[in-house]
Amino acid sequence: MSIYIPEKDWFHPPEGAERAWIGISLIWCIIMFIMMPYWHFKGKQNSTGEAYRVTPQAFVERVDKFVESYKVGEENGIPIVEPPPGNDIYLLGKMWQWYPILKLKKGQEYRLHISSADIQHGFSLLPVNMNFQIMPGYDHVLTITPTISGEHQIICNEFCGIGHHLMTGKIIVE
Repeated sequence: MSIYIPEKDWFHPPEGAERAWIGISLIWCIIMFIMMPYWHFKGKQNSTGEAYRVTPQAFVERVDKFVESYKVGEENGIPIVEPPPGNDIYLLGKMWQWYPILKLKKGQEYRLHISSADIQHGFSLLPVNMNFQIMPGYDHVLTITPTISGEHQIICNEFCGIGHHLMTGKIIVE
């Protein structure tokens, strides 16, 4: 509700630059509307969409078996695992770490199973633009092919408690 009543002929249709900007905005909206489904099907950033129900305890057991089978070292008390290319690999989010450290081969395809043992976490792989919400009770499967050699940091991008700032992990690509 305004204090003053607007003038009788207050509305004037857009003209000049205002009309051009409205036209540009409308065209941009149409382009974005078309690009969203196109990028969903043609872009290479989408997950495979595989997710399975699993109890957190069962997933932890799978991760422990995986670590036991492929452990090649340790860094700060966290095992480093080097599975053969083409295998299923496992990554567990738990307060406040990503477990274990994965050592992968560049250009080889892996099926990454990822889940949480306790609460919701966010999986963000740097410098790659890869972000996923990780929920306990779900085994999310991502098909990945590392293309950049080096050490890649994993951070939790979903606030998960007092130690959230410490929740980091690592994927090493050789």
